[in-house]
Amino acid sequence: MIVAVASDHAGFELKNKIKEHLEKIGLTVEDFGTFKSESVDYPDYGVLAARAVSQQRVDVAIVVCGSGIGMSIVANKVKGVRAALCLTQEMAELSRRHNDANVLALPGRLIDHDEALKIVDVWLKTSFDGGRHLRRISKIHQLTGM
Repeated sequence: MIVAVASDHAGFELKNKIKEHLEKIGLTVEDFGTFKSESVDYPDYGVLAARAVSQQRVDVAIVVCGSGIGMSIVANKVKGVRAALCLTQEMAELSRRHNDANVLALPGRLIDHDEALKIVDVWLKTSFDGGRHLRRISKIHQLTGM
């Protein structure tokens, strides 16, 4: 599995912890930045990871900003992306099982980094349930002309 990661300055530290964790468990990581802790604009980095998912250059992406909100908004502007902002392991599981989320947005400033890694693990290990949820995902795709 290839996982894209991206962050702004507020998510920089957590993004790096996630990247290290993913590599440690044997996943390939493509880092779209930022590569420094100085202030940057989250749309510049979030869109790169989201486009990589949309263009199927990576399997999924994890994006991090201060609250996770900005990155999730940016990612959801990209055709074919279903980004979910998850603050708990349960949200992460449901975002995959019910919504087939292909981008995970996390807050760098609102949750403990150890909890964030647990959320990442749950999100990556959870599969889409399909069934009635597939019909709902199809309706989302219709909204974006897919």
